[in-house]
Amino acid sequence: MHIVVASKNPVKIQAVTEAFSRFFPNQHCTFSGVSVSSEVPDQPKSSKETLDGARNRVKNAQREYDADYYVGIEGGIEDTEEGMQSFAWAVVATPERRGKARSATFYLPEKVAQLIREGKELGEADDIVFQAKNSKQKNGAVGILTGDALDRTGYYINTVILALIPFKHPELYPKEL
Repeated sequence: MHIVVASKNPVKIQAVTEAFSRFFPNQHCTFSGVSVSSEVPDQPKSSKETLDGARNRVKNAQREYDADYYVGIEGGIEDTEEGMQSFAWAVVATPERRGKARSATFYLPEKVAQLIREGKELGEADDIVFQAKNSKQKNGAVGILTGDALDRTGYYINTVILALIPFKHPELYPKEL
């Protein structure tokens, strides 16, 4: 199977590689990370905008590349009464079927949230507050905040696996989620 990951971010490529290895343990898979547009702002600010970004990544990858599976992962935030939440959406598609899943949600520290409200992306805000460098391509906010008990790769692995459920049980799911 050939899987196109609609990103060149090494964290996303590694997460998809691990998720597919766990989900399809007896399949030989090859993975390609490709750069395509999400068609949403660099920092999506709602669940809908984040899901749209993951869907658009898959759609744009399908237009440009030939593969058996396409995977789009988009991280986003949402400012709520309780505080700013962070989460991700994963969309997995074949020509015949599509699955999607939202990750677990966690709250960002107010210092990070304030920088995002001022126009910074989450990764940039993390780098400023935690004196990190390019954290969005490493452990991410979730890794920084959990002391790497859960890093960004692990966070995405489970989300991609959940998005693959319709492929394991096609009789239970419509073709388009």
